[in-house]
Amino acid sequence: MKIAFAGTGYVGLSNAILLAQHNKVVAYDINQEKVDLINNKQSPIVDTEIAEFMTRKDLDLVATTDPLEAFQNAELIIIATPTDYNSEQNYFDTKTVEIVIDQVLGINSNAVMIIRSTVPVGYTKEIKKKFRTDNIVFSPEFLREGKALYDNLYPSRIIVGEKSDRAKKFAELLVKGAIREEIPILYTNSTEAEAVKLFSNTYLAMRVAFFNELDTYAEINRLNTKEMIEGVGLDPRIGNHYNNPSFGYGGYCLPKDTKQLGANFDGVPNNIISAVVEANDTRKDHIANQIIEKKPNTVGIYRLIMKTNSDNFRASAIQGVMERLKKVRVKIVIYEPVLEGDEFQGCEVVHDLNEFKQITDIIVSNRLEKGIIDVEDKVYTRDIFKRD
Repeated sequence: MKIAFAGTGYVGLSNAILLAQHNKVVAYDINQEKVDLINNKQSPIVDTEIAEFMTRKDLDLVATTDPLEAFQNAELIIIATPTDYNSEQNYFDTKTVEIVIDQVLGINSNAVMIIRSTVPVGYTKEIKKKFRTDNIVFSPEFLREGKALYDNLYPSRIIVGEKSDRAKKFAELLVKGAIREEIPILYTNSTEAEAVKLFSNTYLAMRVAFFNELDTYAEINRLNTKEMIEGVGLDPRIGNHYNNPSFGYGGYCLPKDTKQLGANFDGVPNNIISAVVEANDTRKDHIANQIIEKKPNTVGIYRLIMKTNSDNFRASAIQGVMERLKKVRVKIVIYEPVLEGDEFQGCEVVHDLNEFKQITDIIVSNRLEKGIIDVEDKVYTRDIFKRD
């Protein structure tokens, strides 16, 4: 079977590799550099399992910038293009998905399109009407950044937003590529599947916000955050996981998904969903205030990335902290190996770590990494458990 992918981010590429173990896969992307890397068996994103599979596994995978080459004669076309929340429209910007649908219909209208991009609740129904086609299925993904292929190999569950033979066929493809056995599979209607995705991520964001607020309380009252979290987590209904404080939730998914779910709640009574979004802003206010109270001359931002073993700093929480510091004219310098230039958002970028350590009064780091352990006495972090 020929399977095509549109988009080679961490969702698209990890899915493409999973299915390329047993199928002919062609990945389409508009970025020539990413396409070249994939065709040279190099991962364009930081993900240990993706890098390992690309170099060591016999994958039937090629990438192209030509939609005709990708979509022609493909039985399945999986759409994994980026969608983001537009705060002005209070709605996901889904134009990348619709561009691909339009291309597919012009090239191969018989192909079944599987949307794995995150979309608003009710989107699949609307888009099928708009394009006058029934060949669109939504299937949410539940992948962690930096562990995307691992989460495909050992999925928590597989959900397909259609109760049909073609939905079962797609689920079977995912199961065949996975290592985990006895994977829970759920077939729902498309709107329920879309809601599962947004509610799942909002619950995770709520958990992050909860433990961050616990930490804020402990920090202000000079209490031991670690002991408090450990005591709370001993209740098996709560558990000792996903509870390490941070500067706030960020990255590709949680900020935009919580806002989109909030928009979908328009006209529906709620308190928790809107509070999850507000709590993240409050946390960044608190972190910034704690830094400002130390009256530093120069604040060093150690890494913009969201988490260890990642190269993504899109919507990272530490950038929100930086914005607040800049408003009160705190001098900021940044150490971030991912950045190539000497300036980022009006702040100086220092490429030498030793120089960075010397010129800063306080080093702000979302996660305490070994590169700054030697100056831990001037590091401000809320990384209580030394893990993501």
